[in-house]
Amino acid sequence: MLSEKRLFLLDMDGTIYLDDDLFDGTLDFLEYVREIGGKYQFLTNNSSRSVEAYVQKMARLGIETTAEDFLTSVDALCVYLKKHGFSGKKLYGFGTQSFCRQLADHGFRVYRELRDDIDALVCGFDTELTFQKLEDACILLGRGVDFIAANPDWLCPTSYGFVPDCGSVCQMLTRATGRKPTFIGKPQPEMAFLAMEKCGFSREQTILLGDRIYTDIACGVNAGIDTVLLLSGESTLQDIDKNNEKPTYVYDNIRIFLTELWRETV
Repeated sequence: MLSEKRLFLLDMDGTIYLDDDLFDGTLDFLEYVREIGGKYQFLTNNSSRSVEAYVQKMARLGIETTAEDFLTSVDALCVYLKKHGFSGKKLYGFGTQSFCRQLADHGFRVYRELRDDIDALVCGFDTELTFQKLEDACILLGRGVDFIAANPDWLCPTSYGFVPDCGSVCQMLTRATGRKPTFIGKPQPEMAFLAMEKCGFSREQTILLGDRIYTDIACGVNAGIDTVLLLSGESTLQDIDKNNEKPTYVYDNIRIFLTELWRETV
């Protein structure tokens, strides 16, 4: 039952805001979570920004947060890289300056230029993409280096529609080289597991809200927790039938979801 949920894992773009427009109901929803003694964690596959940038953006939108309120695909990527022995290896950072800085802050050896001794190509959502990076990536993949990507999202929602996200650019590289990346972030369950461990709630007490079936909802399904698909971003009702992963609940937006929470707790 929704009334039993205490940990809310929230996607951001398309779920609680779009660009710099906060969705109606978001502030009231966050207040509801605090009032019931619950917690929320913002989970994002967007690897182009640092957590500090998200804290600042939330402040502009009227939401007070700290770095502890966020888990990103870069966090999950760093866990993966350490677990699989990349700590001492040389990585080509195919992403924004912020993306590369986050990797370096975790102790990884990150380079932004082509070298003969690169061990892995590590990709993120690159809003600073250049053709030189694409060319470097193709050369490295042709050499057989490991190919790892922070997130598989095809699109990033904007106020005017969508732009290609990390998954689309990786698909372009796959078409050019025949190499497929190992994708981290949602739909893999690691971010959900990290959030539950961090906040001390069980799977039964946890629910994930998002606007993408193939990343957000799939992450919740893979983690064994309930999910809410909000139709305020990328996915539509028609997309539900096209995907194997099915949301537990579907609502048009976060305001209507909050209304249902209020109804169940009365």
